[in-house]
Amino acid sequence: MTDIKPTLHLVCGKIAAGKSTLARELSIDPKVILINEDTWLSRLYPEEINTIPDYVRCSGRLRSIMEDHLQQLLQAGVSVVLDFPANTPDIRAWMLGIATRAKVENKLHYLDVSNDQCKERLHARNASGSHEFAPSDEEFDVITSYFVPPQKDEGLNIILHVQ
Repeated sequence: MTDIKPTLHLVCGKIAAGKSTLARELSIDPKVILINEDTWLSRLYPEEINTIPDYVRCSGRLRSIMEDHLQQLLQAGVSVVLDFPANTPDIRAWMLGIATRAKVENKLHYLDVSNDQCKERLHARNASGSHEFAPSDEEFDVITSYFVPPQKDEGLNIILHVQ
């Protein structure tokens, strides 16, 4: 993937929809940098994220730190794949604001995957121990209750990935 202009790539989808896998695929070009929220959170806040309010608090801190950095990378001509879940209108508005201030294109990659398929993938991922976080089915259900599919009127360039 070689972008003519720097682009902010965003990923949207439920837990275990394949966001991080797609993000890695999008970042194979040398002029593209991948920034993964789960990696940053697990290293900055080890043992601190045990509940949804913990996640909200810590991810908010991370977003406040990353905002100017992301804008500077984009303005320097580097495309960014932001592997943060773009799963609510507020988070997507924050992400769009970064692209807008940096004056770069945005692409929101929306993975439309069923709850059953996500849970099946989650079980396999949890069993393999390959991910920083291993939510239960109950946590999946609670977190998914906050998920809002992207809408065209949000100002994002949506690319639908149906699986």
